[in-house]
Amino acid sequence: MAWTDSHAHLQYDGVGLDAVARAAEAGVTRIVCIGTDATTSRQAVELAEGLGGGIFATVGLHPHDAREGVSSLDGQWDSERVVAVGECGLDYHYDHSPRDQQRAVFAAQVGMAHARGLALVIHTREAWDDTLAILRAEGTPSRTIVHCFSGGPQEAERCLELGCHLSFSGILTFRNAGEVRAAAASCPLERLLIETDAPFLSPVPHRGRPNEPAWVPLVGAAVALAKDLPVAAVEEASWANASRVFGLPA
Repeated sequence: MAWTDSHAHLQYDGVGLDAVARAAEAGVTRIVCIGTDATTSRQAVELAEGLGGGIFATVGLHPHDAREGVSSLDGQWDSERVVAVGECGLDYHYDHSPRDQQRAVFAAQVGMAHARGLALVIHTREAWDDTLAILRAEGTPSRTIVHCFSGGPQEAERCLELGCHLSFSGILTFRNAGEVRAAAASCPLERLLIETDAPFLSPVPHRGRPNEPAWVPLVGAAVALAKDLPVAAVEEASWANASRVFGLPA
């Protein structure tokens, strides 16, 4: 068995192609490279097509860039390496795009996941109520991931009730992340994924350095500790879950 990084930005400064080789050496043999706007989505697809193997891509419009409109993503869906819509959602912490525009663009991308039969990758920050309300209104795609889950057990339960999967990041290793660890402990093993969100949120003991997919096993170990399970059980489950949710080769 091996690990999947379900959410990384290989095209961002601080990550790069060398990180793919280091990840493989660490047993991380599949990486989902995430798009956040028209440019980074195109770059994610080009990387996935160029590298092949265990590298896959998503196409999406982050709430920060909602003002660009979903039409900016046209023409990027034809590649067989595209496995999800996103990262999309709501971010009321920064409000880089107007909230009404964020909500409309998120709802549109939920519809795109339905129409294209793709997974949906959600970013939500300080916007739980509206995020979940839009999922209820539009219908939660059967393969929906709440990326970089940062809530507690209550938010986890609300997401799980809608059929979402929860993807945990290096936040689990942070000293003040007790609520996130409690959410990981409560999440059924068959509904969790592991990610880095590289180059962000480096896990302990790598704080202060750009994150990279090679450190997925550290996140997996933190999940295992929170759930009081062997690391191998988390490794096996997260691999199988990523295969099912993103439609990846097993």
